[in-house]
Amino acid sequence: MSFVILYTLVRFLLEVVLVRRQSELKLRAEVLALRHQLAVLQRQVRRPRWQPSDRILLAALSRVLPRPAWSTMLVSPETLLRWHRELLHRKWAAYARRPQRRDRSPAWELCQLIVRLARENPRWGYRRIQGELLKLGYRRSHLTIRKVLRRHGLPPAPRRGHRSWRQFVRQHADHLLATDFFVVDSVWLTRLYVLFFIEIGSRRVHLAGCTYHPTGAWVVQQARNLAWKLQDGELQAVHLLRDRDSKFTAAFDEVFRTEGVGVIRLPYRSPRANAFAERWVGTVRRECLDYLLILGRRHVEAVLEEFVEHYHEARPHQGLDHRRPGRPSVLMVLPQGDVECRDRLGGLLHDYCRVV
Repeated sequence: MSFVILYTLVRFLLEVVLVRRQSELKLRAEVLALRHQLAVLQRQVRRPRWQPSDRILLAALSRVLPRPAWSTMLVSPETLLRWHRELLHRKWAAYARRPQRRDRSPAWELCQLIVRLARENPRWGYRRIQGELLKLGYRRSHLTIRKVLRRHGLPPAPRRGHRSWRQFVRQHADHLLATDFFVVDSVWLTRLYVLFFIEIGSRRVHLAGCTYHPTGAWVVQQARNLAWKLQDGELQAVHLLRDRDSKFTAAFDEVFRTEGVGVIRLPYRSPRANAFAERWVGTVRRECLDYLLILGRRHVEAVLEEFVEHYHEARPHQGLDHRRPGRPSVLMVLPQGDVECRDRLGGLLHDYCRVV
């Protein structure tokens, strides 16, 4: 593009030099010939196609020629003015695209601190933030704090304190228990129903049972079996999340209420409300069940027990900062010793550890 414009300008300058050397009579004759040829072209071509270099040259000439002489050009005066405005717009747009330097002045740091305090403490009002700033060495009025928060789109304290469902689950994750069913199709084209419970805080999974025909009485019996863990203190829960499946009867809810666990029924057709249970179902399918042929109920129970043990003791979890549910924290192991691979389910699952 730049070479085309440069070539056009050089050619134009050479033509100007040649025009100066010609006599006035020859110039008039050449102008008449060019006007006639221009009239012929206007009868044949309705709308010529202008190149960017042509637009630049004609826009520059329009600033030199008087306005009455613009009628000799193919383009209209409005078009010439528009081309000139586009050139100016591109010139200043280049400056607008330059990256702006971030302001690191003390005023900018104070604004960021005010926004941080408001977002991390949604129940704090303007005067509460004012007192916290005074403790940190900043003396500002509550009107200044209100102005900063409005500029960043943050409402006052009562409306800023609205909690989302995700925040609520995180705050109560250690006391929430979720349950759900998922189906497994065997090699004989029979369908098996698996009932499980998952602790949202620790991600520990409890397999309740597997059956061909899940009835309300069978589900209640599995709930009673899990209630023994609540009584022994092996499992702690305050609320149980379940969907509105007809297999979860009133007797099922009563088993947990007698143990002091409140039952929360999720909305209709809202699998995202039970996202942790749905995520575990997807994990067990993608990493295990999709690669096996299930022969029957005993087979699927043995496979799931092996996978749950691997899920608790060997598999890191992104939601737990790459910790394992069976371990309290991540222990940094020094890179010493050989790396050993322990296979599960015939090599379908792998667990790597160092052998000292």
